[in-house]
Amino acid sequence: MLNQTARIISTYSADTFGVCSALFELGGMVVIHDPSGCNSTYTTHDEPRWYDHDSMIYVSALNEQDAILGNDERLLAETIETVQQQKPAFVCLIASQIPFMIGTDMQALARIVEQNTGVPAFTLPTNNMHYYAQGAYYAFRRLAEHITRAAQGRETFWAKDYTDWQPARTPQDGQLRLNLLGVTPQDFSINGSDASLRQWAEDNGFYVQSCWAMGSSLAEIEHSTAADVNLVLSYGGLGAAQVMAQDCNIPYIVGVPIGALREVLAQNVRQAAGTHNHASTCQRTGDSAGLLIGESVYAQSLAQALEAATGQHYRVIVPMETDDALLFRDTLRVTDEVDLEPLFQQAETIIGDPMYAPIMPKSARFIPLPHEGFSGRLYEHQIPDLIAPHGFVQFVTQL
Repeated sequence: MLNQTARIISTYSADTFGVCSALFELGGMVVIHDPSGCNSTYTTHDEPRWYDHDSMIYVSALNEQDAILGNDERLLAETIETVQQQKPAFVCLIASQIPFMIGTDMQALARIVEQNTGVPAFTLPTNNMHYYAQGAYYAFRRLAEHITRAAQGRETFWAKDYTDWQPARTPQDGQLRLNLLGVTPQDFSINGSDASLRQWAEDNGFYVQSCWAMGSSLAEIEHSTAADVNLVLSYGGLGAAQVMAQDCNIPYIVGVPIGALREVLAQNVRQAAGTHNHASTCQRTGDSAGLLIGESVYAQSLAQALEAATGQHYRVIVPMETDDALLFRDTLRVTDEVDLEPLFQQAETIIGDPMYAPIMPKSARFIPLPHEGFSGRLYEHQIPDLIAPHGFVQFVTQL
């Protein structure tokens, strides 16, 4: 049984915030059904784009009387009015703990909003009791389901028509087209990592069809089914890759191009485009020189890159939701601080967010690697762009 308590350290950003982050730049409207306050937590702590990028993220400001009496009329009236004013491309209604516990029928509410506005509306199974990676997974998977149906002529979902949309530039003849899946600031921050991903693709002769979802519009994502390969950069992007693999026969590769993985993943992309087989980064086993804690795909990719660069094996701890198929044989899934502390006591070196420092032993060598999905904006100016070659080299010098 999980202890599920945090006496000292913080917790990761919630699944509702993962949904908001995934959909932030796509011109839709997201309504979190929750008491007032959660929206300010997301916008001021978990979303570094908030002050520089317009987005329609709202909170229902659920009050005690509405919760006790099950009054949904205010939520519906205000949502419908706002949709009619803002004219979003879609509406996503998501629940926090209280609507989840009292059994609010979010799917029915979404249908009513859609019937009254003509704007497509949907919900996702959030409850604020899971972490941001799960919310991003839900959102990206739902997007993929809609675009694959549209590509097959079975559905036109968005309130705006992107059929005739044309990109600013098009791929050259024979150039492999690549989707970057699972890119949000909670894992990649606003530190140039998204630009470095695009630069890596360009350096290897790939055309970036879309980036889910930083720097790409909904129109670009709508045309993602034209890609040859999907690159899954976090657990959040896995569901979308699986949907496109099943419905559109687009193979996917898992990993982040850090250090030696820049070349490995480029080779895997080319191979996948020719064979239509899926691939993950290579497995590792060996005596551990330390621990590395973080999101499953990113942390394991960094561990591989560090091993290639230093010869030192770092065992990865994943403290949030992921898919077991993504994990190395020696990767640990540990969430609660009561279980993390004994592991930290045994480690000589620990790489992780600075907010883990209070439960680390003084005997361990601590290498800080801030993670926006955990510590929010507290250390955002210290988050390195490890996808850029110089950023990775500078990080290796700390080891």
